[in-house]
Amino acid sequence: MTEAATAERVDAILRAHQGLEGPLLPILHAVQAEFGLIPAAAVAPIAKALTLTRAEVEGVISFYHDFRRVPAGRHVIKLCRAEACQSMGGAATLARMEAALGLKIGQTRADVTLEAVYCLGLCACAPAAMVDGRLIGRLDDAKVAEIAAEVSA
Repeated sequence: MTEAATAERVDAILRAHQGLEGPLLPILHAVQAEFGLIPAAAVAPIAKALTLTRAEVEGVISFYHDFRRVPAGRHVIKLCRAEACQSMGGAATLARMEAALGLKIGQTRADVTLEAVYCLGLCACAPAAMVDGRLIGRLDDAKVAEIAAEVSA
């Protein structure tokens, strides 16, 4: 996509959020929904429209783990690494998931991204994951294998 086309789409998102109180996060979510990531070319127009510095916008992008600077795989697996999941075998679950996918946490390939998150709210069903927005609790060997087969298909 050309820089002009990117600018045009970002401008449309900015217009759609005009007048919204506290618009930075909704704008960044909309930009990511549009492009699958936050393109570098979007930062300056967002900063200008909101009277922020580019550093302030970049700071928000880098602070929130859901914002991407590179595209994700077709499927996104978020594996909980918080205390409850760790106490219920999270480290072993992570090792099984990495082995099943052939990826390390934080890596991406065209078909899948494997990410760490720090609480999905399923503490009573630990260890837990989110696969393409779908919550899955009580991860065991069978569920890990099922997830790996599903995202690798």
